[in-house]
Amino acid sequence: MIGTRQGRTAGEAPTRRIEAAGTQFAYRDFGPLSGTPVVFLHHFTAVIDDWDPRVIDGLAAERRVITFDNRGIGGSTGKAPTSVEAMADDAIAFIRALDLGPVDLMGFSLGGFVAQVVVERAPDLVRRLVLAGTGPAGGDGVGESNARMVSDLLHGLVTLRNPKPLLFFTRTPNGRAAAADYMRRLGERTEDRVRGTTPRGVAAQIAAVRRWGAREPMDLAAIEHPVLVANGEDDRMLPTRSSFDLAHALPNATLRIYPDAGHGGVFQHHDRFVADVLAFLR
Repeated sequence: MIGTRQGRTAGEAPTRRIEAAGTQFAYRDFGPLSGTPVVFLHHFTAVIDDWDPRVIDGLAAERRVITFDNRGIGGSTGKAPTSVEAMADDAIAFIRALDLGPVDLMGFSLGGFVAQVVVERAPDLVRRLVLAGTGPAGGDGVGESNARMVSDLLHGLVTLRNPKPLLFFTRTPNGRAAAADYMRRLGERTEDRVRGTTPRGVAAQIAAVRRWGAREPMDLAAIEHPVLVANGEDDRMLPTRSSFDLAHALPNATLRIYPDAGHGGVFQHHDRFVADVLAFLR
């Protein structure tokens, strides 16, 4: 059931729930009510508390923003899907349950995979598309582990620290400072948070990512929607060249690559990214 909408920022927005396709989806809804809503599709292992407040609040200064947890993840019920296609079907069901009409989609990393399938399966549901830190199905290096990524994950396990600062940011002084700032921002919301992703959910998403990397490529040339593709210049998780591949294959794409930045380049350069997205969505 949809609750009363409150708050103009992510920190003020209560966690709501709505049923769609047999799942109770946890979501937050904030920013002005006018205009086309921006629906966020988040990354591997992420929950709604993992969105950078500077990005979602920056966009909510002008646009209605909606974030939600995938099925079986965070505050949403059910069993986490093991395919990107099933995640896309869930996203379509969620958007339709809220009766949003055409939306703008912002997909980051795994969410970018999902966004591509959403626009393929329900093109009339999407107006414009932002694909950040992501890549095409079957792309070179997409869905594959690499030595740098495995090393970062193992370091996080051994030190009992969140691996995001290593996975999302460069090792330069600028990158290290940006990583520390980003982690502090993720802790700004202290109440009404959702649970983290369970090991079962992580395993399901790993299977989905691998299947995405192994499947036949999509016909991206058939996607005529305007698309903004963004990434850092040194992505340790998905090769930055994947962003170039997407921008080249999509017929109506604009590419933004941020300097001295990695997979989380849109968070490190949140001020520039928000400005780029708002200009694109206008």
